[in-house]
Amino acid sequence: MALYEITPMFISDFEFYLKTTRKCCHNTTVKYIKNFQKIIRIALANGRIQQVKDTYLFCCFTGLAFIDVKSLVSSDIETKGDTFWIKKRRQKTKNWCHVPLLPPAVQIMNKYKNHPYCQRTGCVLPVPSNQKMNEYLKEIADLTGIDKNLSTHTARHTFATTVTLANHISIEVVSKMLGHSSINMTKKYARVVDDLIHRDMQKIYGKYGAAL
Repeated sequence: MALYEITPMFISDFEFYLKTTRKCCHNTTVKYIKNFQKIIRIALANGRIQQVKDTYLFCCFTGLAFIDVKSLVSSDIETKGDTFWIKKRRQKTKNWCHVPLLPPAVQIMNKYKNHPYCQRTGCVLPVPSNQKMNEYLKEIADLTGIDKNLSTHTARHTFATTVTLANHISIEVVSKMLGHSSINMTKKYARVVDDLIHRDMQKIYGKYGAAL
């Protein structure tokens, strides 16, 4: 059963089943209900962690800030040929951002299209509050051994550096996708990429310097 199918009525029916069909006494029934409650809590926690992970990865592949991914609705997604595009105004700057969706982002979007929250609200993803998002990101970092302060902003940073600039997407295009007011705002990410290149090149300076 899907978690959203576990309703208060289901619990009442389960209790009635235990006391009648299974002929359990009251104390035994309470014990089974409490055990079932523990399982549901674990499932809810694991499900939320999965949603947070997917939301974080979606931001890594789209560059959306937290408030923009939380407010992202189906009408913000357009189709051009075989490509999906996000076209929406950023909450912070009110600038338009136009972002073609990479395959991993499309897979995540499709994964939640039938989710009850998304069906009810029209949102693309079931995004929790920013506080909960960062709490679960810290838990994910602890579970996976990532020695970094993960936050919704680091996902946007990843899109700007690792996903786009490091793959030779022009800074003008990256600036447009991020919805920056000025290209100078985007240049800070370009400096990060240069720092990473310099760090990696340092590893071979000594090797070739010795050869000369």
